[in-house]
Parts: sequence; C-alpha cells; structure tokens
Amino acid sequence: MASHRPIFILGCPRSGGTLLRRMLRAHPRIAIPPETRLLLDAYEHRSAYGDLRRLANRQALAEWIVAGAGTRFDGLGLDARAVAEEIVAGPPTLGSALEIAWRAYARRLGKPRWGDKRPGYVQHIDALLRLFPEAQIVHVVRDGRACVAELKGTSWWRMGVYHAIATWTQAIDAGTSAAERLPSSTYTEVQYERLVAEPESELRRLCAFLMEDYAPEMAEPRPCGEPQDGKTEPPLEPWERELCEAVMTERLLAYGYEPAPAARPSTRHLARYAAITAHRRLAARKRAVLDAHVRSAEPQPVASCLI
Repeated sequence: MASHRPIFILGCPRSGGTLLRRMLRAHPRIAIPPETRLLLDAYEHRSAYGDLRRLANRQALAEWIVAGAGTRFDGLGLDARAVAEEIVAGPPTLGSALEIAWRAYARRLGKPRWGDKRPGYVQHIDALLRLFPEAQIVHVVRDGRACVAELKGTSWWRMGVYHAIATWTQAIDAGTSAAERLPSSTYTEVQYERLVAEPESELRRLCAFLMEDYAPEMAEPRPCGEPQDGKTEPPLEPWERELCEAVMTERLLAYGYEPAPAARPSTRHLARYAAITAHRRLAARKRAVLDAHVRSAEPQPVASCLI
C-alpha cells in the first residue's frame, strides 16, 4: 500500500541534505520544496495564536503562514489567499495548518506525498513528531571533518570552527538518541559518502524505508554546488584538525570513518570548545524547559488531524 507519511530530511549543515532532497523530489510521488522558515517558527511561537478552535485565531495563523516576514512561503509558488482560506476551514491544530500548506505544494506538482528539509530539524525531532505523528525522519550523516571544512568555507556560516564542530557532534548525538528510542519505521540514516558512491543501492534502501517503489530518475540529480567527494572543501588548519580528531573520534568510528593521526590539541582550544558546548547544552535545556511550560498550557493538541 502506498504511503502518505510526511518525510523530513535533517542533519548537520553541509552533510548532503540538499542533494538528497533533490533526489527524493525526482520521485514521481514525492514533493519536497526548498527550505522555508515555517515549521519551527510556528511551533516555537504557537502560544501567540491561542486556541485554534476560535476562527479569529486560525485566521491570524493562516495570515502569518502565507505572509509572515521571513517564512519564505512565496517560494512555494502557491496562491496565498487560497491556502489561507483552506487553513481557516481546516482542523483547528497547528500541525493541520502547516500540513495544508505542504499538501498544497505537493498538489501543485501533481504528487500525493510531501516532505520538508532543514538541517536544524535534527535538534527538534520530538517537535516534528508532535506535529506529525506519522512522520518519517531521514538523517543525513557525513564525515564530520568534511562538514566542518565545508562550513568554514561558506559565506553564510559566521559562528566559527568551534561551533561547526559542536554542531556536527550534537547532530550525531541527537541522531543516536532518536535511533535508540524511535521505531525503525520512523527513523533512518543515510550516509552521504555511500549516497554519492552508490546512489542506486542507497536510494533503493531508502525507498524501502519510505514504503515507495524505487524510481531510476532519483539517482540522476547531481547538481552543481553540492559537496561531491570531500576533497574540494578548504583545508583545515592543523589546530582545527587536531580538535576535530580529538572530540569526534568515537562518533567517527561509529560510522566507519577512520580517524587520522593528529597531535593532541592545546589546552586552550579544548577549553574553548568545552565552554561553547556547555553554553549550547544550557541553551538547549532552556528551550526544553520553555517548551514544557508551553505544552502544559496548550488549549488543544498540536498534531495534524488531516486524513
């Protein structure tokens, strides 16, 4: 039986998620748009819209989804007014309102199944499953040293190498936690290097997870700008590589990546990295506490009710 479960692609930035999105959207049944800023912003500010059983609140949410600053809704190529009207007339939950927008995108492309891709979702898997309990999660994993080097060379990454390393390790840890507690039908991982080296076999395996027939055209997209072989990223400085090897070793080995010989990083670099990771963990705990507080006051469930 064909599946209609939502698909979410996530992972550390520069892991190959965009390549996988283009491969999956080449499938005749799957529509995955470019990244928006809808889902996490809507979830984190859901209390602002109150009880969605009230018409005025649904109207306010619908207006934000189709016209809110920074949501990138216009990139979906949809009739904003028609989508807003559908949201207002739909079930009174946040997940339903968001799914209506993505279903409209899939419908525009003549496809029955929708998905979404954003690297940062890897830290919000629980929120995804609260909104869409039937969702399937695809975590794209790439050698952390290559990810850090790619991030170092991008124009939009401004947080530096320490944060780049921490972003990869935290993504891997979040994936490990998800793999331990979620059913195998809900969560899977795709390694970028295998996807590039043997696209058909990896995509066949992924299609089996998604309960979809394999489509040969999925293996064709190899767009310019995607990392291809881990050899084109700017080189890491010696201290950067030393720090990567020191803090990533166990995680690299878990995925079959071979650590390279490196000197032990200086105490200064280790201390700086430890301080940054501690700050990031504290921020994550604060977000969790705030989310629990908001959950306790929710007037109704947030999960999508669409059939």
